[in-house]
Amino acid sequence: MRALPLVAAAFVALATAPADGPNTGSAPLPSTGSAARAGPAVPVAMPVAVRYAPPVVPLRVVRPFDPPLDPYGPGHRGIDLLSRVDSVLAAAAGVVTFAGAVAGRGVVVVTHADGIRTEYEPLRPAVTRGERVRLGQVIGTLRGRHPGCPRPRCLHWGARRGGSYLDPLSLLRRLGAVRLLPWPRTG
Repeated sequence: MRALPLVAAAFVALATAPADGPNTGSAPLPSTGSAARAGPAVPVAMPVAVRYAPPVVPLRVVRPFDPPLDPYGPGHRGIDLLSRVDSVLAAAAGVVTFAGAVAGRGVVVVTHADGIRTEYEPLRPAVTRGERVRLGQVIGTLRGRHPGCPRPRCLHWGARRGGSYLDPLSLLRRLGAVRLLPWPRTG
């Protein structure tokens, strides 16, 4: 009767998997040659490529990412960007998992299909929790100040995967192969 826990685990995995989420899929586990030993097929998360773009344009970093040495240590867990406009754009398609105030400042958090969560503050949210957003959609307007930003119209943009903070600029550096072009002749 060892198959019962495997069947239950497969049912729970299938029942909790998003049915209509973007880029979701499942694949059976590799076969061991015997259906009795392998048990039922269990969904496996497929790798997902997500396209990111800057939340404000042009991209002008005034305070870079400075990861803390330990979870509670000092550091800067994102980057600060100067903006010429008040509108803040979603850096990638995803689902809004938070839109509200934290310590008196407006914050929006978007979770993307690759498991990365991006955070934007201080702003007045133009989206609500649970809303699906697309790349480049306005998610809020800059309001208030982020500590450490030298001027108004300064956005703090953060990124996390699980409990690890990421440099948001690294999301923009996913470039394809480099192609060298011939140098133009001048004569």
